[in-house]
Amino acid sequence: MHNLKSKGIKAFIWDFFGKLMTQGTGFIVTIFLARLLEPSDFGLIAMLMVVIGITQVFTDIGLGGALIQRRRVLPIHYSSVFYFNITIATLLTCITFFSAEFIAEFYNNKGLIPLTQVISVLFIITAFSSVQTIRLRKQLNYALLTKVSFTSSLLSGVIGIVLALQGAGVWSLVAQVLSQGLFYNLILWKSTRWLPELAFSFKALKQLWGFGFRMFLAGVLDAVFTRLDFLIIGKIFSASTLGYFQRAKSFNNLVIQYSSGSLMAVMFPLLSKVQKDLPRFQNIILKALNILCFTVFLLLGGLYLTAEELIVFLFSDKWLPSVEYMEILLLSGFAYPISALLVNVLSSRGNSKGFLKLELMKKGLHILNFINAYYNGIEMYLYGLILVASLGVSLNIFFAKTELIMSAFPFFSPIITQMGIGIIATAITYQVNSILELEMFLDFLMKSSLFLAIFLSINFVLKTKSYNEVAEQLYPIMKNKFRF
Repeated sequence: MHNLKSKGIKAFIWDFFGKLMTQGTGFIVTIFLARLLEPSDFGLIAMLMVVIGITQVFTDIGLGGALIQRRRVLPIHYSSVFYFNITIATLLTCITFFSAEFIAEFYNNKGLIPLTQVISVLFIITAFSSVQTIRLRKQLNYALLTKVSFTSSLLSGVIGIVLALQGAGVWSLVAQVLSQGLFYNLILWKSTRWLPELAFSFKALKQLWGFGFRMFLAGVLDAVFTRLDFLIIGKIFSASTLGYFQRAKSFNNLVIQYSSGSLMAVMFPLLSKVQKDLPRFQNIILKALNILCFTVFLLLGGLYLTAEELIVFLFSDKWLPSVEYMEILLLSGFAYPISALLVNVLSSRGNSKGFLKLELMKKGLHILNFINAYYNGIEMYLYGLILVASLGVSLNIFFAKTELIMSAFPFFSPIITQMGIGIIATAITYQVNSILELEMFLDFLMKSSLFLAIFLSINFVLKTKSYNEVAEQLYPIMKNKFRF
Protein backbone atom coordinates (compact mmCIF):
# COMPACT_ATOMS: atom_id res chain seq x y z
CA MET A 1 0.00 0.00 0.00
CA HIS A 2 2.89 2.37 0.82
CA ASN A 3 4.36 1.61 -2.61
CA LEU A 4 1.01 2.50 -4.20
CA LYS A 5 0.95 5.81 -2.33
CA SER A 6 4.49 6.60 -3.46
CA LYS A 7 3.64 5.78 -7.06
CA GLY A 8 0.52 7.92 -6.80
CA ILE A 9 2.42 10.92 -5.42
CA LYS A 10 5.16 10.51 -8.03
CA ALA A 11 2.56 10.28 -10.80
CA PHE A 12 0.80 13.39 -9.50
CA ILE A 13 4.03 15.40 -9.37
CA TRP A 14 5.02 14.34 -12.88
CA ASP A 15 1.58 15.07 -14.29
CA PHE A 16 1.24 18.41 -12.48
CA PHE A 17 4.62 19.76 -13.56
CA GLY A 18 4.08 18.22 -16.96
CA LYS A 19 0.84 20.16 -17.33
CA LEU A 20 2.63 23.24 -16.02
CA MET A 21 5.28 22.93 -18.72
CA THR A 22 2.93 21.84 -21.49
CA GLN A 23 0.19 24.34 -20.70
CA GLY A 24 2.79 27.01 -20.06
CA THR A 25 4.30 26.39 -23.48
CA GLY A 26 0.86 26.35 -25.06
CA PHE A 27 -0.03 29.55 -23.24
CA ILE A 28 3.07 31.34 -24.53
CA VAL A 29 2.26 30.13 -28.04
CA THR A 30 -1.31 31.39 -27.63
CA ILE A 31 -0.04 34.84 -26.61
CA PHE A 32 1.92 35.09 -29.86
CA LEU A 33 -0.96 33.73 -31.94
CA ALA A 34 -3.53 36.00 -30.26
CA ARG A 35 -1.43 39.03 -31.20
CA LEU A 36 -0.83 37.81 -34.76
CA LEU A 37 -4.36 36.60 -35.52
CA GLU A 38 -7.86 38.03 -35.14
CA PRO A 39 -10.49 36.97 -32.54
CA SER A 40 -12.61 35.70 -35.46
CA ASP A 41 -9.87 33.17 -36.37
CA PHE A 42 -10.06 31.68 -32.87
CA GLY A 43 -13.85 31.76 -33.14
CA LEU A 44 -13.77 29.66 -36.31
CA ILE A 45 -11.54 27.04 -34.67
CA ALA A 46 -13.79 27.02 -31.60
CA MET A 47 -16.77 26.25 -33.88
CA LEU A 48 -14.93 23.29 -35.38
CA MET A 49 -13.59 21.95 -32.10
CA VAL A 50 -17.15 21.75 -30.77
CA VAL A 51 -17.96 19.22 -33.48
CA ILE A 52 -14.61 17.41 -33.11
CA GLY A 53 -14.81 17.30 -29.32
CA ILE A 54 -18.34 15.91 -29.23
CA THR A 55 -17.74 13.36 -31.99
CA GLN A 56 -14.42 12.18 -30.57
CA VAL A 57 -16.20 10.61 -27.58
CA PHE A 58 -17.50 7.95 -29.96
CA THR A 59 -13.97 6.75 -30.75
CA ASP A 60 -13.80 4.12 -28.01
CA ILE A 61 -17.33 4.34 -26.48
CA GLY A 62 -15.93 4.28 -22.95
CA LEU A 63 -13.69 1.24 -23.41
CA GLY A 64 -10.60 3.20 -22.41
CA GLY A 65 -12.03 3.97 -18.99
CA ALA A 66 -13.07 0.34 -18.64
CA LEU A 67 -9.48 -0.77 -19.31
CA ILE A 68 -8.26 1.43 -16.45
CA GLN A 69 -11.02 0.42 -14.04
CA ARG A 70 -10.80 -3.35 -14.74
CA ARG A 71 -8.42 -5.06 -12.32
CA ARG A 72 -7.33 -7.91 -14.67
CA VAL A 73 -6.58 -6.85 -18.25
CA LEU A 74 -5.15 -9.23 -20.85
CA PRO A 75 -3.22 -8.36 -24.04
CA ILE A 76 -6.30 -9.28 -26.12
CA HIS A 77 -8.27 -6.53 -24.35
CA TYR A 78 -5.74 -3.88 -25.35
CA SER A 79 -5.42 -5.14 -28.93
CA SER A 80 -9.17 -5.40 -29.48
CA VAL A 81 -9.75 -1.87 -28.19
CA PHE A 82 -6.92 -0.58 -30.39
CA TYR A 83 -8.39 -2.01 -33.61
CA PHE A 84 -11.89 -0.99 -32.59
CA ASN A 85 -10.73 2.60 -32.02
CA ILE A 86 -9.00 2.79 -35.40
CA THR A 87 -12.10 1.50 -37.17
CA ILE A 88 -14.48 3.92 -35.47
CA ALA A 89 -12.05 6.84 -35.94
CA THR A 90 -11.87 6.16 -39.68
CA LEU A 91 -15.65 6.12 -39.86
CA LEU A 92 -15.89 9.39 -37.92
CA THR A 93 -13.33 11.03 -40.21
CA CYS A 94 -15.40 10.10 -43.27
CA ILE A 95 -18.65 11.30 -41.70
CA THR A 96 -17.13 14.63 -40.62
CA PHE A 97 -15.43 15.15 -44.00
CA PHE A 98 -18.65 14.70 -45.94
CA SER A 99 -20.65 16.73 -43.39
CA ALA A 100 -18.46 19.81 -43.88
CA GLU A 101 -21.03 21.64 -45.97
CA PHE A 102 -23.80 20.96 -43.47
CA ILE A 103 -21.61 22.26 -40.61
CA ALA A 104 -20.82 25.40 -42.62
CA GLU A 105 -24.53 25.96 -43.31
CA PHE A 106 -25.36 25.57 -39.61
CA TYR A 107 -22.91 28.35 -38.71
CA ASN A 108 -23.73 30.26 -41.92
CA ASN A 109 -20.04 30.43 -42.78
CA LYS A 110 -18.79 28.80 -46.01
CA GLY A 111 -15.20 29.29 -44.94
CA LEU A 112 -15.63 26.37 -42.55
CA ILE A 113 -15.92 23.78 -45.34
CA PRO A 114 -12.19 23.29 -46.15
CA LEU A 115 -11.24 23.75 -42.48
CA THR A 116 -13.63 20.96 -41.44
CA GLN A 117 -12.45 18.59 -44.16
CA VAL A 118 -8.79 18.97 -43.21
CA ILE A 119 -9.23 18.82 -39.43
CA SER A 120 -11.42 15.69 -39.70
CA VAL A 121 -8.29 13.49 -39.88
CA LEU A 122 -7.68 14.35 -36.20
CA PHE A 123 -9.91 11.39 -35.24
CA ILE A 124 -7.54 8.88 -36.87
CA ILE A 125 -4.45 10.61 -35.49
CA THR A 126 -5.82 10.50 -31.94
CA ALA A 127 -6.98 6.87 -32.21
CA PHE A 128 -3.47 5.60 -32.94
CA SER A 129 -2.20 6.75 -29.54
CA SER A 130 -5.27 6.15 -27.35
CA VAL A 131 -4.45 2.65 -26.08
CA GLN A 132 -0.79 3.47 -25.43
CA THR A 133 -1.91 6.47 -23.37
CA ILE A 134 -4.40 4.33 -21.43
CA ARG A 135 -1.75 1.71 -20.63
CA LEU A 136 0.63 4.36 -19.30
CA ARG A 137 -2.13 5.94 -17.20
CA LYS A 138 -3.06 2.54 -15.75
CA GLN A 139 0.60 1.95 -14.88
CA LEU A 140 0.80 5.50 -13.39
CA ASN A 141 3.69 6.18 -15.78
CA TYR A 142 3.05 9.91 -16.02
CA ALA A 143 6.75 10.67 -16.42
CA LEU A 144 6.71 9.42 -20.01
CA LEU A 145 3.31 10.96 -20.76
CA THR A 146 4.61 14.32 -19.53
CA LYS A 147 7.69 14.22 -21.75
CA VAL A 148 5.67 13.25 -24.82
CA SER A 149 2.99 15.90 -24.23
CA PHE A 150 5.48 18.68 -23.60
CA THR A 151 7.61 17.89 -26.66
CA SER A 152 4.63 17.63 -29.01
CA SER A 153 3.13 20.87 -27.64
CA LEU A 154 6.40 22.74 -28.11
CA LEU A 155 7.01 21.53 -31.68
CA SER A 156 3.43 22.15 -32.83
CA GLY A 157 3.49 25.60 -31.23
CA VAL A 158 6.54 26.57 -33.25
CA ILE A 159 4.80 25.43 -36.43
CA GLY A 160 1.69 27.48 -35.59
CA ILE A 161 3.68 30.66 -34.90
CA VAL A 162 5.81 30.31 -38.04
CA LEU A 163 2.71 29.89 -40.22
CA ALA A 164 0.96 32.82 -38.51
CA LEU A 165 4.00 35.02 -39.22
CA GLN A 166 3.76 33.96 -42.85
CA GLY A 167 0.15 35.18 -42.99
CA ALA A 168 -1.56 31.76 -42.91
CA GLY A 169 -4.34 33.09 -40.65
CA VAL A 170 -6.72 30.49 -39.27
CA TRP A 171 -4.81 27.72 -41.06
CA SER A 172 -1.93 28.23 -38.64
CA LEU A 173 -4.28 27.11 -35.84
CA VAL A 174 -5.39 24.07 -37.86
CA ALA A 175 -1.77 23.12 -38.52
CA GLN A 176 -0.95 23.50 -34.82
CA VAL A 177 -3.78 21.16 -33.77
CA LEU A 178 -2.95 18.46 -36.33
CA SER A 179 0.83 18.61 -35.91
CA GLN A 180 0.52 18.27 -32.13
CA GLY A 181 -1.39 15.02 -32.61
CA LEU A 182 1.15 13.75 -35.14
CA PHE A 183 4.15 14.57 -32.96
CA TYR A 184 2.44 12.99 -29.94
CA ASN A 185 1.91 9.76 -31.92
CA LEU A 186 5.42 9.60 -33.32
CA ILE A 187 7.15 10.21 -30.00
CA LEU A 188 4.83 7.90 -28.04
CA TRP A 189 5.17 4.99 -30.48
CA LYS A 190 8.93 5.37 -30.43
CA SER A 191 9.07 5.59 -26.62
CA THR A 192 6.83 2.62 -25.76
CA ARG A 193 7.51 -1.03 -26.52
CA TRP A 194 3.86 -2.03 -26.72
CA LEU A 195 2.52 -3.24 -30.05
CA PRO A 196 -1.01 -4.58 -30.66
CA GLU A 197 -1.32 -8.28 -31.29
CA LEU A 198 -2.67 -9.44 -34.64
CA ALA A 199 -5.83 -10.57 -32.88
CA PHE A 200 -9.29 -9.21 -32.24
CA SER A 201 -11.99 -10.47 -29.90
CA PHE A 202 -15.60 -9.33 -29.58
CA LYS A 203 -15.71 -11.32 -26.34
CA ALA A 204 -12.94 -9.12 -24.90
CA LEU A 205 -14.85 -5.98 -25.88
CA LYS A 206 -18.03 -7.40 -24.36
CA GLN A 207 -16.24 -7.91 -21.03
CA LEU A 208 -15.43 -4.19 -21.00
CA TRP A 209 -18.81 -3.13 -22.36
CA GLY A 210 -20.92 -3.25 -19.18
CA PHE A 211 -18.89 -0.61 -17.40
CA GLY A 212 -17.71 1.16 -20.54
CA PHE A 213 -21.08 1.75 -22.18
CA ARG A 214 -22.58 3.68 -19.26
CA MET A 215 -19.35 5.66 -18.96
CA PHE A 216 -19.57 6.32 -22.69
CA LEU A 217 -23.10 7.70 -22.37
CA ALA A 218 -21.95 9.91 -19.50
CA GLY A 219 -18.96 10.97 -21.61
CA VAL A 220 -21.21 11.91 -24.52
CA LEU A 221 -23.36 14.02 -22.22
CA ASP A 222 -20.30 15.73 -20.78
CA ALA A 223 -18.74 16.32 -24.20
CA VAL A 224 -21.97 17.84 -25.54
CA PHE A 225 -22.81 20.03 -22.57
CA THR A 226 -19.29 21.35 -21.98
CA ARG A 227 -19.22 22.54 -25.62
CA LEU A 228 -22.85 23.46 -26.20
CA ASP A 229 -22.13 27.03 -25.12
CA PHE A 230 -19.71 27.35 -28.06
CA LEU A 231 -22.31 25.85 -30.38
CA ILE A 232 -25.08 28.23 -29.27
CA ILE A 233 -22.88 31.34 -29.19
CA GLY A 234 -21.32 30.44 -32.55
CA LYS A 235 -24.79 29.98 -34.07
CA ILE A 236 -26.42 33.14 -32.67
CA PHE A 237 -23.51 35.58 -32.56
CA SER A 238 -20.47 36.43 -34.68
CA ALA A 239 -17.20 34.51 -34.85
CA SER A 240 -15.51 37.43 -33.04
CA THR A 241 -17.94 37.18 -30.11
CA LEU A 242 -17.24 33.46 -29.87
CA GLY A 243 -13.53 34.24 -29.99
CA TYR A 244 -13.86 36.59 -26.99
CA PHE A 245 -15.84 33.95 -25.09
CA GLN A 246 -13.32 31.25 -25.98
CA ARG A 247 -10.46 33.39 -24.66
CA ALA A 248 -12.33 33.99 -21.38
CA LYS A 249 -13.16 30.31 -20.98
CA SER A 250 -9.53 29.34 -21.58
CA PHE A 251 -8.59 31.19 -18.38
CA ASN A 252 -11.33 29.35 -16.50
CA ASN A 253 -9.86 26.12 -17.82
CA LEU A 254 -6.54 27.07 -16.21
CA VAL A 255 -8.23 26.67 -12.84
CA ILE A 256 -9.28 23.15 -13.83
CA GLN A 257 -5.84 22.22 -15.17
CA TYR A 258 -3.73 23.52 -12.31
CA SER A 259 -6.07 22.80 -9.42
CA SER A 260 -7.42 19.40 -10.39
CA GLY A 261 -6.18 18.25 -13.80
CA SER A 262 -3.23 16.27 -12.46
CA LEU A 263 -5.11 15.11 -9.38
CA MET A 264 -7.99 13.72 -11.46
CA ALA A 265 -5.68 12.07 -13.98
CA VAL A 266 -4.01 10.11 -11.18
CA MET A 267 -7.10 9.59 -8.99
CA PHE A 268 -9.08 7.26 -11.26
CA PRO A 269 -6.38 4.57 -11.72
CA LEU A 270 -5.24 5.02 -8.10
CA LEU A 271 -8.71 4.71 -6.56
CA SER A 272 -9.52 1.77 -8.83
CA LYS A 273 -6.69 -0.13 -7.15
CA VAL A 274 -8.12 0.42 -3.62
CA GLN A 275 -11.84 0.28 -4.49
CA LYS A 276 -12.46 -2.64 -2.09
CA ASP A 277 -10.79 -0.94 0.90
CA LEU A 278 -13.55 1.49 1.95
CA PRO A 279 -11.81 3.23 4.91
CA ARG A 280 -8.70 3.87 2.82
CA PHE A 281 -10.87 5.00 -0.09
CA GLN A 282 -12.74 7.48 2.16
CA ASN A 283 -9.50 8.88 3.56
CA ILE A 284 -8.00 9.46 0.11
CA ILE A 285 -11.12 11.29 -1.12
CA LEU A 286 -11.37 13.61 1.89
CA LYS A 287 -7.66 14.47 1.78
CA ALA A 288 -7.87 15.19 -1.93
CA LEU A 289 -11.01 17.32 -1.45
CA ASN A 290 -9.33 19.49 1.19
CA ILE A 291 -6.25 20.04 -0.97
CA LEU A 292 -8.42 20.70 -4.01
CA CYS A 293 -10.61 23.33 -2.31
CA PHE A 294 -7.54 25.20 -1.06
CA THR A 295 -6.01 25.27 -4.55
CA VAL A 296 -9.23 26.06 -6.45
CA PHE A 297 -10.27 29.11 -4.44
CA LEU A 298 -6.70 30.41 -4.30
CA LEU A 299 -6.51 30.36 -8.11
CA LEU A 300 -10.04 31.71 -8.62
CA GLY A 301 -9.51 34.72 -6.37
CA GLY A 302 -6.17 35.61 -7.94
CA LEU A 303 -7.49 35.36 -11.50
CA TYR A 304 -10.68 37.30 -10.71
CA LEU A 305 -8.74 40.25 -9.29
CA THR A 306 -6.26 40.40 -12.17
CA ALA A 307 -8.57 39.53 -15.09
CA GLU A 308 -8.28 42.84 -16.92
CA GLU A 309 -4.51 43.13 -16.48
CA LEU A 310 -3.97 39.57 -17.72
CA ILE A 311 -6.15 39.94 -20.82
CA VAL A 312 -4.77 43.35 -21.89
CA PHE A 313 -1.14 42.69 -21.00
CA LEU A 314 -0.97 39.26 -22.62
CA PHE A 315 -3.26 39.59 -25.62
CA SER A 316 -3.58 43.38 -26.22
CA ASP A 317 -6.54 45.77 -26.08
CA LYS A 318 -8.40 44.06 -28.92
CA TRP A 319 -9.32 41.25 -26.50
CA LEU A 320 -10.77 43.62 -23.85
CA PRO A 321 -14.39 42.38 -24.31
CA SER A 322 -13.22 39.02 -22.88
CA VAL A 323 -12.65 40.55 -19.42
CA GLU A 324 -16.32 40.69 -18.37
CA TYR A 325 -16.94 37.14 -19.60
CA MET A 326 -13.89 35.90 -17.72
CA GLU A 327 -14.86 37.54 -14.42
CA ILE A 328 -18.36 36.04 -14.44
CA LEU A 329 -17.09 32.61 -15.53
CA LEU A 330 -14.63 32.50 -12.64
CA LEU A 331 -17.49 32.84 -10.13
CA SER A 332 -18.67 29.37 -11.15
CA GLY A 333 -15.17 27.98 -11.73
CA PHE A 334 -15.07 26.03 -8.46
CA ALA A 335 -17.66 23.50 -9.62
CA TYR A 336 -15.84 21.48 -12.27
CA PRO A 337 -12.68 20.56 -10.28
CA ILE A 338 -14.68 19.57 -7.18
CA SER A 339 -17.25 17.66 -9.22
CA ALA A 340 -14.49 15.86 -11.13
CA LEU A 341 -13.14 14.50 -7.85
CA LEU A 342 -16.53 13.44 -6.52
CA VAL A 343 -17.65 11.62 -9.67
CA ASN A 344 -14.41 9.63 -9.43
CA VAL A 345 -15.94 8.06 -6.32
CA LEU A 346 -18.58 6.41 -8.51
CA SER A 347 -16.46 5.59 -11.57
CA SER A 348 -13.48 4.09 -9.72
CA ARG A 349 -15.77 1.85 -7.63
CA GLY A 350 -17.43 0.61 -10.82
CA ASN A 351 -20.81 2.27 -10.16
CA SER A 352 -21.36 3.34 -13.76
CA LYS A 353 -25.13 3.23 -13.28
CA GLY A 354 -24.99 5.83 -10.51
CA PHE A 355 -22.46 7.83 -12.54
CA LEU A 356 -24.81 8.01 -15.52
CA LYS A 357 -27.82 8.91 -13.35
CA LEU A 358 -25.86 11.74 -11.73
CA GLU A 359 -24.74 13.11 -15.09
CA LEU A 360 -28.30 13.07 -16.45
CA MET A 361 -29.53 15.09 -13.48
CA LYS A 362 -26.76 17.68 -13.82
CA LYS A 363 -27.27 18.01 -17.56
CA GLY A 364 -30.93 18.79 -16.93
CA LEU A 365 -29.78 21.87 -15.03
CA HIS A 366 -27.58 22.88 -17.96
CA ILE A 367 -30.47 22.54 -20.42
CA LEU A 368 -32.46 25.10 -18.42
CA ASN A 369 -29.50 27.47 -18.49
CA PHE A 370 -29.03 27.06 -22.24
CA ILE A 371 -32.65 28.10 -22.69
CA ASN A 372 -31.78 31.10 -20.55
CA ALA A 373 -28.84 31.85 -22.89
CA TYR A 374 -31.02 31.66 -25.99
CA TYR A 375 -33.54 34.19 -24.70
CA ASN A 376 -31.38 36.44 -22.49
CA GLY A 377 -27.89 36.48 -24.00
CA ILE A 378 -24.36 35.48 -22.98
CA GLU A 379 -24.13 37.50 -19.75
CA MET A 380 -27.28 35.99 -18.23
CA TYR A 381 -26.09 32.54 -19.30
CA LEU A 382 -22.82 33.10 -17.41
CA TYR A 383 -24.64 34.27 -14.28
CA GLY A 384 -26.91 31.23 -14.58
CA LEU A 385 -23.80 29.03 -14.47
CA ILE A 386 -23.19 30.11 -10.88
CA LEU A 387 -26.52 28.61 -9.79
CA VAL A 388 -25.99 25.52 -11.95
CA ALA A 389 -22.52 25.07 -10.43
CA SER A 390 -23.80 25.24 -6.85
CA LEU A 391 -26.63 22.78 -7.46
CA GLY A 392 -24.34 20.45 -9.42
CA VAL A 393 -21.77 20.25 -6.62
CA SER A 394 -24.57 19.53 -4.13
CA LEU A 395 -25.78 16.63 -6.29
CA ASN A 396 -22.23 15.27 -6.53
CA ILE A 397 -21.88 15.37 -2.75
CA PHE A 398 -25.19 13.52 -2.28
CA PHE A 399 -24.14 10.68 -4.61
CA ALA A 400 -20.58 10.51 -3.22
CA LYS A 401 -21.62 10.39 0.45
CA THR A 402 -24.20 7.69 -0.36
CA GLU A 403 -21.59 5.60 -2.16
CA LEU A 404 -19.08 5.99 0.68
CA ILE A 405 -21.67 5.60 3.48
CA MET A 406 -20.78 8.95 5.04
CA SER A 407 -22.48 12.19 6.10
CA ALA A 408 -22.41 15.25 3.84
CA PHE A 409 -20.61 17.50 6.37
CA PRO A 410 -17.01 16.40 5.59
CA PHE A 411 -17.68 17.26 1.94
CA PHE A 412 -19.36 20.65 2.41
CA SER A 413 -17.02 21.85 5.17
CA PRO A 414 -13.82 22.51 3.12
CA ILE A 415 -15.81 23.96 0.21
CA ILE A 416 -17.67 26.52 2.36
CA THR A 417 -14.58 27.34 4.43
CA GLN A 418 -12.23 27.98 1.51
CA MET A 419 -14.92 29.82 -0.46
CA GLY A 420 -15.49 32.13 2.49
CA ILE A 421 -11.77 32.79 2.93
CA GLY A 422 -11.44 33.45 -0.81
CA ILE A 423 -14.30 35.98 -0.75
CA ILE A 424 -12.85 37.80 2.29
CA ALA A 425 -9.35 37.95 0.79
CA THR A 426 -10.73 39.19 -2.54
CA ALA A 427 -12.87 41.90 -0.88
CA ILE A 428 -9.97 43.21 1.23
CA THR A 429 -7.62 43.25 -1.77
CA TYR A 430 -10.21 45.08 -3.87
CA GLN A 431 -10.72 47.76 -1.20
CA VAL A 432 -6.98 48.34 -0.78
CA ASN A 433 -6.52 48.52 -4.56
CA SER A 434 -9.32 51.09 -4.93
CA ILE A 435 -7.32 53.49 -2.76
CA LEU A 436 -4.09 53.12 -4.73
CA GLU A 437 -3.52 54.25 -8.30
CA LEU A 438 -0.80 52.11 -9.84
CA GLU A 439 0.34 51.34 -13.37
CA MET A 440 -0.95 48.11 -14.87
CA PHE A 441 2.06 45.90 -14.11
CA LEU A 442 2.47 47.20 -10.54
CA ASP A 443 -1.28 46.90 -10.04
CA PHE A 444 -1.12 43.26 -11.11
CA LEU A 445 1.76 42.50 -8.74
CA MET A 446 0.11 44.28 -5.82
CA LYS A 447 -3.27 42.58 -6.18
CA SER A 448 -1.89 39.08 -6.71
CA SER A 449 0.65 39.38 -3.87
CA LEU A 450 -1.79 40.92 -1.39
CA PHE A 451 -4.49 38.37 -2.14
CA LEU A 452 -2.03 35.49 -1.74
CA ALA A 453 -0.77 36.87 1.58
CA ILE A 454 -4.28 37.39 3.00
CA PHE A 455 -5.56 34.01 1.79
CA LEU A 456 -2.62 32.13 3.30
CA SER A 457 -2.68 34.17 6.52
CA ILE A 458 -6.34 33.48 7.23
CA ASN A 459 -5.85 29.77 6.58
CA PHE A 460 -2.78 29.75 8.83
CA VAL A 461 -4.49 31.59 11.70
CA LEU A 462 -7.59 29.39 11.52
CA LYS A 463 -5.47 26.24 11.05
CA THR A 464 -7.97 25.01 8.48
CA LYS A 465 -7.91 21.34 7.56
CA SER A 466 -7.26 22.23 3.92
CA TYR A 467 -4.20 24.27 4.88
CA ASN A 468 -2.89 21.47 7.11
CA GLU A 469 -3.37 18.86 4.37
CA VAL A 470 -1.50 21.01 1.84
CA ALA A 471 1.33 21.65 4.31
CA GLU A 472 1.51 17.94 5.17
CA GLN A 473 1.95 17.01 1.51
CA LEU A 474 4.37 19.83 0.66
CA TYR A 475 6.65 19.57 3.69
CA PRO A 476 8.33 16.21 2.80
CA ILE A 477 8.84 17.41 -0.77
CA MET A 478 10.38 20.72 0.35
CA LYS A 479 12.47 18.96 2.99
CA ASN A 480 13.99 16.57 0.45
CA LYS A 481 14.45 19.33 -2.09
CA PHE A 482 16.19 21.80 0.19
CA ARG A 483 17.36 19.32 2.85
CA PHE A 484 15.97 21.13 5.91
